[in-house]
Amino acid sequence: MKKKELHRQENERKIRLSEDLLWGIHPVFEALDQEPERVSEVYIVKDRKGGKREEIIEKARNAGVKINFVSSLRLNGEEASRVRHQGVLAKMSKTSLMPFSALLDKFDSLVKKGKNPRFVVLDTLQDPHNIGAIIRSAHASGMDGVLVTRERSAPIGGTAAKSAAGAMSHIDICQVTNLAQSLQALKKVGAWVFGAVKDIEASSLYTTDLILPTCVVIGSEGSGIRPLVRKQCDVLLSIPMEGKLDSLNSSVAAGVIMFEILRQRQIR
Repeated sequence: MKKKELHRQENERKIRLSEDLLWGIHPVFEALDQEPERVSEVYIVKDRKGGKREEIIEKARNAGVKINFVSSLRLNGEEASRVRHQGVLAKMSKTSLMPFSALLDKFDSLVKKGKNPRFVVLDTLQDPHNIGAIIRSAHASGMDGVLVTRERSAPIGGTAAKSAAGAMSHIDICQVTNLAQSLQALKKVGAWVFGAVKDIEASSLYTTDLILPTCVVIGSEGSGIRPLVRKQCDVLLSIPMEGKLDSLNSSVAAGVIMFEILRQRQIR
């Protein structure tokens, strides 16, 4: 295979057609113009030109939306052959996403009112069913918001929304690009960051004081919390377990922790 052809294939982006996608120059432009808080990512074929494309790029940058420049776009799926994307695609969330600055202000305001906010933080979870289940448990346990990563994370789209069973519209959700920096900012306004790990030296969930202004970090399904994010954790905690298995599904573990936070606050 020729070097140029190999390079072209390496820069081609293959995306599975799903209900989370919006395509075409005008639909993507309108989405960024009318509801940019729902746009999580934009893909643009870089060799094509046009005024609207430049406006799409400008609007995406102004809204803090991630832009992916690719050599070509190929959609996979049963109806993919009917799609005319015009070199522009957007990934949409099923709910409006709160800007991080607004989430930070909310946390700061709750701390100053003495209400000890509680947020769950999802570090690169890749299964939308898990994300949806955690959002559902977060709402049911009284959490004040959900913070998720933009990179290497499943979309907050139709699959996650179905698993959340309606909870998405009742809780604030925010996506960030740099989670470690975001946690640093939250710590400056009073947050204590708790990292959920499977480590025999971590503090037991049931002996850890979780009445503080809390951000509890749940790691990805395979590798857990990333090293740079783990460094931002003030306390590492684990769930005591019996039996032969040494870990829980991420959504189950998140649910156990969030309801323990609720239990501690209710008995106080």
